[in-house]
Amino acid sequence: MKKLLVIVNPVAGRGMYRQGLGEALHILYSAGYTPTVVFTTRSGEAVDLASGLGAGYDALCCLGGDGTLSDVVTGLMSLPEESRPPLGYFPLGTANDVATTLRLPKNDPPAAARRMVESSPRPWDVGDMGGGRYFTYVAAFGAFTDVSYETSQQSKQALGHLAYLLEGMNRLPHLPHYAARVEFDGRVEEGDFIFGGVTNSTSVAGLVKLDQDLVSLDDGLFEVSLVRFPENLADMNKLMGEAAARNYNGEMFSIRRASTVTFTFAEPVPFTRDGEPGGSHVSITIRNRRAALRLLC
Repeated sequence: MKKLLVIVNPVAGRGMYRQGLGEALHILYSAGYTPTVVFTTRSGEAVDLASGLGAGYDALCCLGGDGTLSDVVTGLMSLPEESRPPLGYFPLGTANDVATTLRLPKNDPPAAARRMVESSPRPWDVGDMGGGRYFTYVAAFGAFTDVSYETSQQSKQALGHLAYLLEGMNRLPHLPHYAARVEFDGRVEEGDFIFGGVTNSTSVAGLVKLDQDLVSLDDGLFEVSLVRFPENLADMNKLMGEAAARNYNGEMFSIRRASTVTFTFAEPVPFTRDGEPGGSHVSITIRNRRAALRLLC
């Protein structure tokens, strides 16, 4: 039997872990795992559980949202690479961008358990922001990092990622924008940006969708999205048109691929990391840790 550590966030998805956890554990046990279940009791505790206990297990899985997964990954990254167990993910909650990218069943622990036991470990890149800060799918700054919380659910369902931009258009007179120098793998781009995102995902905030063939989770490369400041309505219309047409090399909206990205600003700029605060930075270098973890999904 293989030793399995199961980390559960009991508040994720309004306690959805109760629906099917017993069946999921039975599936894992029947597949040859001896599960040990631990519950988080405070924010960030999954970091300590993964770093403190993970090396003693043959595999680890977590039940929770993207924030829980991000904490577990941060904890595992503190371990020597050879001590990091393969990781399963049972997504709970609403957005679940990582689950969307991996096409995992959401809010269904038994189905996620079946996927886990049927899978072989696959490599997975991890983002490194320095200072012990890691991310699974996005590090970003700018105007759209909080739009998903303020756009109505009806608009999200009807318009998809365009709801993101429509909400941005409503904010046009008040959009924060940042003069930045962006260096990525020998190239430099400068400008006035309302958004910059470094991602390893086909879904961000459950709204922005990238083509499956554009994103590989283990190639050592990020997708670097940059949105320039629209100075007028014409610029905003151009931005919306480029996004709707998935023109990733447009005048207002572009996506580049890089293993290392450095942002330099004139003043401290706040970042988000997997939907959580990622600190404020005048200069930050983000590196791709290629195949740093193995996923069971």
